[in-house]
Amino acid sequence: MELATQPLSKARDARLWRLLATATSFALFGLGGLCLRLVIFPLLALIPGSATAHRQRARGMVSRLFWLFIRFMARTGVLTYHIEGAERLGRPGQMIIANHPSLIDVVFLIGLVREANCVVKQSLWQNPCTRGPVRATGYISNDGSMEMLDTAVHALEQGQTLIIFPEGTRTQPGQPPCFHRGAAAIALRGAQVITPVTIRVSPTTLTKAEPWYRIPAQRVHFSLRVGADIDPQAFAAKGPAPKASRALNDHLHHYFNKELASDERSAP
Repeated sequence: MELATQPLSKARDARLWRLLATATSFALFGLGGLCLRLVIFPLLALIPGSATAHRQRARGMVSRLFWLFIRFMARTGVLTYHIEGAERLGRPGQMIIANHPSLIDVVFLIGLVREANCVVKQSLWQNPCTRGPVRATGYISNDGSMEMLDTAVHALEQGQTLIIFPEGTRTQPGQPPCFHRGAAAIALRGAQVITPVTIRVSPTTLTKAEPWYRIPAQRVHFSLRVGADIDPQAFAAKGPAPKASRALNDHLHHYFNKELASDERSAP
């Protein structure tokens, strides 16, 4: 009887450990955001330099801390990850487009791409743990306005790398991603190149409907695959801006649906 219950006991212990490690991870994330806002960024602001230099230093700091956060979660057994093609991220004028299955997708991508810009949800400007970093880095608020679109285009024209999640929110589990056309419109106006990144999370976790403490029965695995570049000018030649935007958005839909379906078929 003791031998029969031992595996179950080990599974419960492992799940309890992952719950505690997850709680610690999110506590550190919140404290880190406050520390950046109250201590680190004010100190960085004392270093001489232009506004652009201050912004780049802030982005570099956030990127390094985000990658430390991912490594901490991996070392404590919360998750594992595999990244394919990361060396092709971070080029001038590059627009990185990704699906959004989990809360920490943006942490992975910003952690991978030093000094990247990012379109992030508007609520982060009101959150006491995140408003300091998003303001210091000059990330773009996803408020759906024309000003937001123009700001994103201008960032690409300046040679910045821009990360964007065209869904605008996390993907519903079991559903294909549904992209808004704003990302395609930005790409057509300002991007030198579009690079898709397919993100797969197994089992699903930290979705829109799941609180952080509802952890899955097994350790989560994140898989990020950098796809082949897409030339936005190939779609700009298809006609007026609305038609070109629709064609590019349809192409992105088809690409991500195909890639994610392929991942599902190859999963054990």
